Amino acid sequence: MFLYVHKVFFCKIQGGNNMKLIYGISDNPGLRKTLIFAFQQMISIMAATLLVPMIITAEGLTMDPSAALFGAGAGTLVYIFCTKRKSPVFLGSSFTFLGAMTAAAQQNYGYWGLIIGVVFAGAVYIIISVITKFIGSGWVNKLLPAVVIGPVVTIIGLGLSPTATQWMMYNGGDETTYGLISIVCGLITFFTIVLTSTKGSKTFKLIPFIVGIGAGYVFTLILTGIGYAANVDALKLVDFKPFTDAFGTITFASFLRLPDFTFLKAIETNGTYPLDGAAIGNLALLFAPIGVVELAQHIADHKNLGTIVEKDLIKDPGLSRTLMGDGLGSIVGAFFGGCANTTYGESIGCVAITKNASVISIMTAALGCIVLAFFTPFVAVINTIPKCVMGGACIAMYGFIAVSGLQMLKKVDLGDNRNLFVVASILVCGIGGLTFNFGKNGISGGAAFSITSVAAALIVGLITNLIVGKRPAEEESGMVIVEEYPDSAENSEPEKTETK
Repeated sequence: MFLYVHKVFFCKIQGGNNMKLIYGISDNPGLRKTLIFAFQQMISIMAATLLVPMIITAEGLTMDPSAALFGAGAGTLVYIFCTKRKSPVFLGSSFTFLGAMTAAAQQNYGYWGLIIGVVFAGAVYIIISVITKFIGSGWVNKLLPAVVIGPVVTIIGLGLSPTATQWMMYNGGDETTYGLISIVCGLITFFTIVLTSTKGSKTFKLIPFIVGIGAGYVFTLILTGIGYAANVDALKLVDFKPFTDAFGTITFASFLRLPDFTFLKAIETNGTYPLDGAAIGNLALLFAPIGVVELAQHIADHKNLGTIVEKDLIKDPGLSRTLMGDGLGSIVGAFFGGCANTTYGESIGCVAITKNASVISIMTAALGCIVLAFFTPFVAVINTIPKCVMGGACIAMYGFIAVSGLQMLKKVDLGDNRNLFVVASILVCGIGGLTFNFGKNGISGGAAFSITSVAAALIVGLITNLIVGKRPAEEESGMVIVEEYPDSAENSEPEKTETK
Protein backbone atom coordinates (compact mmCIF):
# COMPACT_ATOMS: atom_id res chain seq x y z
CA MET A 1 0.00 0.00 0.00
CA PHE A 2 2.85 2.37 0.86
CA LEU A 3 4.50 1.73 -2.52
CA TYR A 4 1.21 2.37 -4.30
CA VAL A 5 0.67 5.75 -2.58
CA HIS A 6 4.32 6.75 -2.96
CA LYS A 7 4.26 5.89 -6.64
CA VAL A 8 1.19 8.03 -7.37
CA PHE A 9 2.59 10.93 -5.33
CA PHE A 10 6.02 10.72 -6.96
CA CYS A 11 4.62 10.59 -10.48
CA LYS A 12 2.45 13.62 -9.90
CA ILE A 13 5.49 15.58 -8.81
CA GLN A 14 7.57 14.42 -11.76
CA GLY A 15 4.88 14.57 -14.39
CA GLY A 16 2.99 17.65 -13.31
CA ASN A 17 5.00 20.22 -15.21
CA ASN A 18 4.04 23.84 -14.72
CA MET A 19 1.79 22.97 -11.74
CA LYS A 20 3.06 26.05 -9.93
CA LEU A 21 2.93 28.31 -12.96
CA ILE A 22 -0.02 30.50 -13.82
CA TYR A 23 0.96 30.43 -17.49
CA GLY A 24 3.12 27.61 -18.82
CA ILE A 25 5.72 27.73 -21.57
CA SER A 26 3.29 27.07 -24.43
CA ASP A 27 0.34 29.01 -22.98
CA ASN A 28 -1.14 32.08 -24.67
CA PRO A 29 -2.34 34.59 -22.04
CA GLY A 30 -4.27 36.58 -24.63
CA LEU A 31 -3.35 39.83 -26.37
CA ARG A 32 -3.99 42.31 -23.52
CA LYS A 33 -2.18 40.28 -20.86
CA THR A 34 0.64 39.36 -23.22
CA LEU A 35 1.35 43.03 -23.92
CA ILE A 36 1.42 43.79 -20.20
CA PHE A 37 3.66 40.81 -19.41
CA ALA A 38 5.97 41.71 -22.29
CA PHE A 39 6.29 45.28 -21.04
CA GLN A 40 7.20 43.94 -17.60
CA GLN A 41 9.93 41.76 -19.10
CA MET A 42 11.23 44.76 -21.04
CA ILE A 43 11.36 46.91 -17.91
CA SER A 44 13.20 44.20 -15.98
CA ILE A 45 15.99 43.76 -18.56
CA MET A 46 16.24 47.24 -20.01
CA ALA A 47 18.35 49.11 -17.46
CA ALA A 48 21.23 46.63 -17.59
CA THR A 49 20.96 46.17 -21.37
CA LEU A 50 21.25 49.92 -21.93
CA LEU A 51 24.04 50.31 -19.37
CA VAL A 52 26.62 48.15 -21.18
CA PRO A 53 26.89 50.37 -24.29
CA MET A 54 27.09 53.43 -22.03
CA ILE A 55 30.12 51.92 -20.26
CA ILE A 56 31.87 51.14 -23.56
CA THR A 57 31.14 54.67 -24.79
CA ALA A 58 33.14 55.94 -21.82
CA GLU A 59 36.08 53.86 -23.13
CA GLY A 60 36.26 55.67 -26.46
CA LEU A 61 33.80 54.02 -28.87
CA THR A 62 30.42 55.71 -29.27
CA MET A 63 27.78 53.04 -28.67
CA ASP A 64 24.06 53.67 -29.08
CA PRO A 65 21.87 52.20 -26.28
CA SER A 66 18.94 52.07 -28.74
CA ALA A 67 20.99 49.86 -31.06
CA ALA A 68 21.86 47.58 -28.12
CA LEU A 69 18.14 47.35 -27.30
CA PHE A 70 17.39 46.39 -30.90
CA GLY A 71 20.22 43.84 -30.85
CA ALA A 72 18.93 42.29 -27.62
CA GLY A 73 15.46 41.91 -29.11
CA ALA A 74 16.77 40.43 -32.36
CA GLY A 75 19.13 38.09 -30.50
CA THR A 76 16.27 36.88 -28.28
CA LEU A 77 14.15 36.04 -31.32
CA VAL A 78 17.05 34.03 -32.76
CA TYR A 79 17.37 32.19 -29.45
CA ILE A 80 13.64 31.43 -29.29
CA PHE A 81 13.74 30.12 -32.87
CA CYS A 82 16.74 27.87 -32.12
CA THR A 83 15.11 26.49 -28.96
CA LYS A 84 11.82 25.76 -30.76
CA ARG A 85 9.92 28.15 -28.47
CA LYS A 86 10.57 25.93 -25.46
CA SER A 87 12.83 28.12 -23.30
CA PRO A 88 11.25 31.31 -21.84
CA VAL A 89 14.15 33.68 -21.25
CA PHE A 90 15.29 37.02 -22.66
CA LEU A 91 18.83 37.68 -23.92
CA GLY A 92 20.34 41.03 -22.98
CA SER A 93 23.73 42.78 -23.13
CA SER A 94 26.33 40.71 -21.26
CA PHE A 95 28.48 42.30 -18.56
CA THR A 96 30.89 39.33 -18.70
CA PHE A 97 32.32 40.66 -21.96
CA LEU A 98 32.98 44.17 -20.63
CA GLY A 99 36.67 43.48 -19.97
CA ALA A 100 37.26 42.15 -23.48
CA MET A 101 35.17 44.92 -25.05
CA THR A 102 37.05 47.57 -23.08
CA ALA A 103 40.39 46.10 -24.13
CA ALA A 104 39.28 46.03 -27.77
CA ALA A 105 38.23 49.68 -27.56
CA GLN A 106 41.45 50.75 -25.82
CA GLN A 107 43.61 48.87 -28.34
CA ASN A 108 41.97 50.78 -31.17
CA TYR A 109 40.28 47.80 -32.83
CA GLY A 110 37.16 49.84 -33.51
CA TYR A 111 33.63 48.67 -34.24
CA TRP A 112 34.66 45.80 -36.50
CA GLY A 113 36.85 44.63 -33.63
CA LEU A 114 33.85 44.38 -31.31
CA ILE A 115 31.80 42.46 -33.86
CA ILE A 116 34.64 40.08 -34.78
CA GLY A 117 35.45 39.50 -31.12
CA VAL A 118 31.87 38.48 -30.30
CA VAL A 119 31.82 36.25 -33.40
CA PHE A 120 34.78 34.34 -31.91
CA ALA A 121 32.96 33.93 -28.58
CA GLY A 122 29.73 32.92 -30.32
CA ALA A 123 31.65 30.42 -32.43
CA VAL A 124 32.79 28.67 -29.23
CA TYR A 125 29.13 28.22 -28.25
CA ILE A 126 28.25 26.96 -31.72
CA ILE A 127 31.14 24.45 -31.80
CA ILE A 128 30.22 23.06 -28.36
CA SER A 129 26.59 22.96 -29.51
CA VAL A 130 27.48 20.81 -32.53
CA ILE A 131 29.62 18.49 -30.39
CA THR A 132 26.80 18.14 -27.85
CA LYS A 133 24.38 17.35 -30.66
CA PHE A 134 26.42 14.24 -31.50
CA ILE A 135 27.54 13.07 -28.04
CA GLY A 136 24.42 14.10 -26.13
CA SER A 137 24.03 16.20 -22.96
CA GLY A 138 24.30 13.37 -20.44
CA TRP A 139 27.72 14.66 -19.42
CA VAL A 140 26.09 17.77 -17.93
CA ASN A 141 24.34 15.94 -15.09
CA LYS A 142 27.44 13.81 -14.47
CA LEU A 143 29.79 16.78 -14.45
CA LEU A 144 27.37 19.23 -12.82
CA PRO A 145 25.18 17.41 -10.25
CA ALA A 146 22.87 19.34 -7.92
CA VAL A 147 25.61 19.64 -5.28
CA VAL A 148 27.67 21.67 -7.79
CA ILE A 149 25.11 23.52 -9.89
CA GLY A 150 22.94 24.58 -6.91
CA PRO A 151 25.56 26.76 -5.18
CA VAL A 152 26.76 28.05 -8.57
CA VAL A 153 23.26 29.38 -9.30
CA THR A 154 23.19 30.85 -5.80
CA ILE A 155 26.42 32.78 -6.28
CA ILE A 156 25.18 34.07 -9.64
CA GLY A 157 22.33 35.75 -7.76
CA LEU A 158 24.52 36.85 -4.85
CA GLY A 159 27.23 38.00 -7.25
CA LEU A 160 24.74 40.37 -8.84
CA SER A 161 23.54 41.67 -5.48
CA PRO A 162 26.19 44.43 -5.13
CA THR A 163 24.72 46.04 -8.25
CA ALA A 164 21.31 46.25 -6.56
CA THR A 165 22.63 47.68 -3.29
CA GLN A 166 25.06 50.11 -4.92
CA TRP A 167 22.35 51.45 -7.21
CA MET A 168 20.18 51.99 -4.15
CA MET A 169 22.90 53.68 -2.12
CA TYR A 170 24.50 55.82 -4.84
CA ASN A 171 21.71 56.09 -7.42
CA GLY A 172 24.14 55.12 -10.16
CA GLY A 173 26.82 57.60 -9.07
CA ASP A 174 30.04 57.19 -7.08
CA GLU A 175 30.53 57.01 -3.32
CA THR A 176 30.13 60.76 -2.96
CA THR A 177 26.48 60.45 -3.99
CA TYR A 178 25.49 58.15 -1.11
CA GLY A 179 22.06 59.08 0.24
CA LEU A 180 19.51 57.61 2.61
CA ILE A 181 16.79 59.16 0.44
CA SER A 182 17.77 57.00 -2.53
CA ILE A 183 17.82 53.92 -0.28
CA VAL A 184 14.29 54.73 0.89
CA CYS A 185 13.16 55.02 -2.75
CA GLY A 186 14.69 51.66 -3.54
CA LEU A 187 13.04 50.04 -0.54
CA ILE A 188 9.67 51.55 -1.45
CA THR A 189 10.05 49.96 -4.88
CA PHE A 190 10.99 46.61 -3.37
CA PHE A 191 8.24 46.61 -0.73
CA THR A 192 5.66 47.56 -3.35
CA ILE A 193 6.77 44.57 -5.45
CA VAL A 194 6.52 42.33 -2.37
CA LEU A 195 3.03 43.55 -1.42
CA THR A 196 1.80 43.38 -5.01
CA SER A 197 3.15 39.86 -5.50
CA THR A 198 1.84 38.45 -2.19
CA LYS A 199 -1.28 40.45 -1.35
CA GLY A 200 -2.38 41.99 -4.64
CA SER A 201 -5.30 40.89 -6.76
CA LYS A 202 -4.88 38.03 -9.22
CA THR A 203 -4.14 40.50 -12.02
CA PHE A 204 -1.66 42.61 -10.06
CA LYS A 205 0.20 39.52 -8.88
CA LEU A 206 1.21 38.99 -12.49
CA ILE A 207 2.71 42.47 -12.91
CA PRO A 208 4.51 43.26 -9.63
CA PHE A 209 7.51 44.83 -11.36
CA ILE A 210 5.44 47.28 -13.35
CA VAL A 211 3.58 48.31 -10.19
CA GLY A 212 6.72 48.48 -8.04
CA ILE A 213 8.94 50.34 -10.50
CA GLY A 214 6.03 52.64 -11.39
CA ALA A 215 5.45 53.49 -7.72
CA GLY A 216 9.15 54.07 -7.14
CA TYR A 217 9.45 56.26 -10.23
CA VAL A 218 6.46 58.41 -9.28
CA PHE A 219 7.83 58.83 -5.75
CA THR A 220 11.26 59.93 -7.03
CA LEU A 221 9.61 62.37 -9.45
CA ILE A 222 7.76 63.98 -6.55
CA LEU A 223 10.95 64.21 -4.50
CA THR A 224 12.85 65.62 -7.47
CA GLY A 225 10.18 68.30 -7.96
CA ILE A 226 10.50 69.27 -4.30
CA GLY A 227 14.29 69.22 -4.63
CA TYR A 228 14.25 71.71 -7.51
CA ALA A 229 11.66 73.91 -5.79
CA ALA A 230 13.60 74.01 -2.50
CA ASN A 231 17.05 73.76 -4.16
CA VAL A 232 17.98 70.60 -2.25
CA ASP A 233 20.41 68.53 -4.32
CA ALA A 234 19.88 65.36 -2.25
CA LEU A 235 16.27 65.20 -3.47
CA LYS A 236 17.11 65.58 -7.16
CA LEU A 237 17.05 61.87 -7.91
CA VAL A 238 15.75 61.92 -11.49
CA ASP A 239 18.18 62.98 -14.21
CA PHE A 240 16.23 64.69 -17.01
CA LYS A 241 19.24 64.89 -19.37
CA PRO A 242 17.84 62.17 -21.70
CA PHE A 243 14.77 64.40 -22.19
CA THR A 244 16.80 67.55 -22.82
CA ASP A 245 19.02 65.66 -25.28
CA ALA A 246 15.97 64.43 -27.17
CA PHE A 247 13.79 67.52 -27.01
CA GLY A 248 16.25 70.39 -26.48
CA THR A 249 15.83 71.09 -30.16
CA ILE A 250 12.65 69.59 -31.55
CA THR A 251 13.33 67.64 -34.74
CA PHE A 252 11.93 64.53 -36.36
CA ALA A 253 14.69 62.57 -34.57
CA SER A 254 13.15 63.69 -31.26
CA PHE A 255 10.36 61.19 -31.93
CA LEU A 256 11.65 58.66 -34.47
CA ARG A 257 15.29 57.85 -35.12
CA LEU A 258 17.23 55.06 -36.80
CA PRO A 259 19.55 53.58 -34.15
CA ASP A 260 23.27 53.88 -34.81
CA PHE A 261 23.75 50.21 -35.59
CA THR A 262 27.27 48.96 -34.93
CA PHE A 263 27.69 47.41 -38.37
CA LEU A 264 26.81 50.79 -39.95
CA LYS A 265 29.34 52.59 -37.75
CA ALA A 266 31.90 49.92 -38.68
CA ILE A 267 31.28 50.59 -42.39
CA GLU A 268 31.45 54.36 -41.88
CA THR A 269 34.81 54.11 -40.09
CA ASN A 270 36.49 51.65 -42.48
CA GLY A 271 40.23 52.37 -42.42
CA THR A 272 40.07 54.38 -39.20
CA TYR A 273 40.63 51.26 -37.10
CA PRO A 274 42.91 49.00 -39.20
CA LEU A 275 42.79 45.29 -38.37
CA ASP A 276 45.66 43.00 -39.39
CA GLY A 277 46.22 39.32 -38.69
CA ALA A 278 47.86 40.02 -35.33
CA ALA A 279 44.91 42.15 -34.24
CA ILE A 280 42.39 39.46 -35.22
CA GLY A 281 44.47 36.88 -33.37
CA ASN A 282 44.46 39.07 -30.28
CA LEU A 283 40.69 39.51 -30.54
CA ALA A 284 40.35 35.73 -30.61
CA LEU A 285 42.45 35.47 -27.45
CA LEU A 286 40.38 38.20 -25.79
CA PHE A 287 36.91 36.89 -26.62
CA ALA A 288 37.04 33.13 -27.30
CA PRO A 289 38.01 32.11 -23.74
CA ILE A 290 35.00 34.04 -22.43
CA GLY A 291 32.78 31.78 -24.53
CA VAL A 292 34.22 28.79 -22.66
CA VAL A 293 33.83 30.50 -19.28
CA GLU A 294 30.26 31.54 -20.08
CA LEU A 295 29.36 27.90 -20.77
CA ALA A 296 29.12 27.29 -17.01
CA GLN A 297 26.80 30.24 -16.50
CA HIS A 298 24.74 29.21 -19.53
CA ILE A 299 24.17 25.75 -18.03
CA ALA A 300 23.49 27.20 -14.58
CA ASP A 301 20.93 29.65 -15.98
CA HIS A 302 19.09 26.90 -17.82
CA LYS A 303 19.21 24.54 -14.85
CA ASN A 304 17.80 27.36 -12.75
CA LEU A 305 15.09 28.22 -15.27
CA GLY A 306 14.29 24.52 -15.59
CA THR A 307 13.72 24.33 -11.84
CA ILE A 308 11.32 27.26 -12.02
CA VAL A 309 9.29 25.92 -14.96
CA GLU A 310 9.62 22.32 -13.70
CA LYS A 311 11.13 21.07 -16.93
CA ASP A 312 14.62 19.86 -17.83
CA LEU A 313 15.66 22.36 -20.49
CA ILE A 314 19.02 20.61 -20.88
CA LYS A 315 17.08 17.66 -22.36
CA ASP A 316 14.24 19.53 -24.07
CA PRO A 317 14.81 21.62 -26.15
CA GLY A 318 18.33 20.37 -25.39
CA LEU A 319 21.69 21.89 -24.53
CA SER A 320 22.75 21.85 -28.18
CA ARG A 321 19.82 24.09 -29.08
CA THR A 322 20.19 26.49 -26.15
CA LEU A 323 23.91 26.87 -26.86
CA MET A 324 23.25 27.43 -30.56
CA GLY A 325 20.61 30.03 -29.71
CA ASP A 326 22.88 31.82 -27.23
CA GLY A 327 25.84 31.82 -29.62
CA LEU A 328 23.91 33.04 -32.65
CA GLY A 329 21.93 35.48 -30.46
CA SER A 330 25.19 37.02 -29.25
CA ILE A 331 26.52 37.42 -32.77
CA VAL A 332 23.27 39.05 -33.96
CA GLY A 333 23.24 41.31 -30.90
CA ALA A 334 26.80 42.46 -31.56
CA PHE A 335 26.13 43.02 -35.27
CA PHE A 336 23.37 45.50 -34.47
CA GLY A 337 24.26 46.80 -31.02
CA GLY A 338 27.93 45.97 -30.51
CA CYS A 339 27.22 43.95 -27.35
CA ALA A 340 27.34 40.20 -26.83
CA ASN A 341 24.06 38.85 -25.46
CA THR A 342 23.44 36.34 -22.72
CA THR A 343 20.47 34.83 -20.90
CA TYR A 344 19.40 37.40 -18.32
CA GLY A 345 18.98 36.65 -14.64
CA GLU A 346 16.54 39.55 -14.47
CA SER A 347 14.34 37.78 -17.00
CA ILE A 348 14.53 34.48 -15.11
CA GLY A 349 13.70 36.26 -11.86
CA CYS A 350 10.72 37.90 -13.53
CA VAL A 351 9.45 34.49 -14.65
CA ALA A 352 9.91 33.11 -11.14
CA ILE A 353 8.10 35.90 -9.31
CA THR A 354 5.21 36.36 -11.75
CA LYS A 355 4.86 32.60 -12.45
CA ASN A 356 4.40 33.45 -16.10
CA ALA A 357 6.63 31.31 -18.34
CA SER A 358 4.79 31.99 -21.59
CA VAL A 359 7.28 32.12 -24.47
CA ILE A 360 4.79 34.30 -26.31
CA SER A 361 5.39 36.97 -23.66
CA ILE A 362 9.16 36.75 -24.23
CA MET A 363 8.72 36.95 -28.01
CA THR A 364 6.46 39.98 -27.63
CA ALA A 365 9.02 41.63 -25.36
CA ALA A 366 11.73 41.00 -27.98
CA LEU A 367 9.57 42.49 -30.73
CA GLY A 368 8.74 45.39 -28.43
CA CYS A 369 12.44 46.14 -27.91
CA ILE A 370 13.04 46.08 -31.66
CA VAL A 371 10.16 48.47 -32.37
CA LEU A 372 10.70 50.81 -29.42
CA ALA A 373 14.41 51.16 -30.23
CA PHE A 374 13.24 53.57 -32.97
CA PHE A 375 11.10 55.65 -30.56
CA THR A 376 13.27 58.31 -28.95
CA PRO A 377 10.75 59.29 -26.21
CA PHE A 378 10.47 55.72 -24.92
CA VAL A 379 14.24 55.25 -24.63
CA ALA A 380 14.45 58.67 -22.96
CA VAL A 381 11.84 57.69 -20.35
CA ILE A 382 13.62 54.42 -19.58
CA ASN A 383 16.93 56.25 -19.21
CA THR A 384 15.38 58.63 -16.66
CA ILE A 385 14.24 55.86 -14.28
CA PRO A 386 16.58 56.37 -11.30
CA LYS A 387 19.05 53.61 -10.58
CA CYS A 388 17.87 53.54 -6.94
CA VAL A 389 14.43 52.46 -8.17
CA MET A 390 15.90 49.74 -10.38
CA GLY A 391 18.10 48.66 -7.47
CA GLY A 392 15.01 48.04 -5.36
CA ALA A 393 13.52 45.89 -8.11
CA CYS A 394 16.80 43.99 -8.46
CA ILE A 395 16.68 42.93 -4.80
CA ALA A 396 13.71 40.78 -5.72
CA MET A 397 15.07 39.55 -9.06
CA TYR A 398 18.58 38.69 -7.91
CA GLY A 399 17.28 37.29 -4.64
CA PHE A 400 15.03 34.84 -6.45
CA ILE A 401 17.99 33.61 -8.51
CA ALA A 402 20.00 32.97 -5.33
CA VAL A 403 17.10 31.23 -3.59
CA SER A 404 16.35 29.02 -6.60
CA GLY A 405 19.94 27.78 -6.37
CA LEU A 406 19.39 26.88 -2.72
CA GLN A 407 16.20 25.13 -3.80
CA MET A 408 18.31 22.74 -5.85
CA LEU A 409 20.10 21.66 -2.67
CA LYS A 410 16.94 20.50 -0.88
CA LYS A 411 17.64 16.83 -1.46
CA VAL A 412 21.43 17.09 -1.01
CA ASP A 413 22.67 15.76 2.35
CA LEU A 414 24.83 18.58 3.70
CA GLY A 415 25.58 16.46 6.76
CA ASP A 416 27.86 14.44 4.47
CA ASN A 417 31.29 16.10 4.33
CA ARG A 418 31.63 15.04 0.70
CA ASN A 419 28.76 17.37 -0.15
CA LEU A 420 29.62 20.01 2.43
CA PHE A 421 33.12 20.63 1.08
CA VAL A 422 31.85 21.02 -2.48
CA VAL A 423 29.14 23.52 -1.56
CA ALA A 424 31.42 25.42 0.85
CA SER A 425 34.21 25.81 -1.70
CA ILE A 426 31.85 27.18 -4.36
CA LEU A 427 30.07 29.62 -2.04
CA VAL A 428 33.23 31.03 -0.47
CA CYS A 429 35.17 31.37 -3.73
CA GLY A 430 32.16 32.84 -5.55
CA ILE A 431 31.01 35.27 -2.89
CA GLY A 432 34.61 36.14 -1.98
CA GLY A 433 35.28 37.16 -5.59
CA LEU A 434 38.09 34.75 -6.46
CA THR A 435 39.30 35.32 -10.03
CA PHE A 436 42.03 33.75 -12.16
CA ASN A 437 43.97 36.45 -14.01
CA PHE A 438 46.47 35.73 -16.80
CA GLY A 439 48.95 38.03 -18.50
CA LYS A 440 48.92 41.80 -18.54
CA ASN A 441 47.20 44.23 -20.87
CA GLY A 442 49.88 46.73 -21.89
CA ILE A 443 47.34 49.53 -22.41
CA SER A 444 44.89 49.19 -19.53
CA GLY A 445 47.38 47.72 -17.07
CA GLY A 446 44.87 45.03 -16.10
CA ALA A 447 44.88 41.32 -16.86
CA ALA A 448 45.00 40.23 -20.49
CA PHE A 449 42.44 37.54 -19.69
CA SER A 450 40.45 36.97 -16.53
CA ILE A 451 38.22 34.08 -15.42
CA THR A 452 35.26 35.49 -13.52
CA SER A 453 34.49 34.62 -9.92
CA VAL A 454 31.50 32.46 -10.92
CA ALA A 455 33.62 30.41 -13.32
CA ALA A 456 36.52 30.25 -10.84
CA ALA A 457 34.19 29.02 -8.09
CA LEU A 458 32.78 26.40 -10.46
CA ILE A 459 36.29 25.17 -11.34
CA VAL A 460 37.22 24.85 -7.66
CA GLY A 461 33.90 23.10 -6.95
CA LEU A 462 34.37 20.63 -9.81
CA ILE A 463 37.88 19.74 -8.64
CA THR A 464 36.62 19.33 -5.06
CA ASN A 465 33.80 17.10 -6.28
CA LEU A 466 36.31 14.90 -8.13
CA ILE A 467 38.52 14.69 -5.02
CA VAL A 468 35.74 13.57 -2.66
CA GLY A 469 34.64 10.87 -5.08
CA LYS A 470 31.28 9.60 -6.32
CA ARG A 471 28.14 9.39 -4.25
CA PRO A 472 24.99 7.34 -4.88
CA ALA A 473 23.08 8.47 -7.98
CA GLU A 474 20.16 9.83 -6.00
CA GLU A 475 22.49 12.05 -3.95
CA GLU A 476 24.32 13.33 -7.02
CA SER A 477 21.15 14.31 -8.82
CA GLY A 478 19.42 15.68 -5.76
CA MET A 479 16.30 13.69 -6.73
CA VAL A 480 14.61 10.60 -5.36
CA ILE A 481 14.86 7.90 -7.99
CA VAL A 482 12.61 4.84 -7.95
CA GLU A 483 13.69 2.78 -10.92
CA GLU A 484 10.70 0.48 -11.09
CA TYR A 485 8.30 3.38 -11.67
CA PRO A 486 7.67 4.02 -15.38
CA ASP A 487 8.34 7.56 -16.70
CA SER A 488 4.86 7.74 -18.20
CA ALA A 489 3.15 6.72 -14.98
CA GLU A 490 0.75 9.66 -14.87
CA ASN A 491 -0.67 8.47 -18.18
CA SER A 492 -1.01 4.84 -17.08
CA GLU A 493 -2.58 2.91 -14.27
CA PRO A 494 -0.38 2.63 -11.18
CA GLU A 495 0.98 -0.82 -10.48
CA LYS A 496 -0.59 -2.14 -7.29
CA THR A 497 1.79 -3.88 -4.94
CA GLU A 498 0.23 -6.17 -2.40
CA THR A 499 1.60 -6.08 1.12
CA LYS A 500 1.12 -8.60 3.89
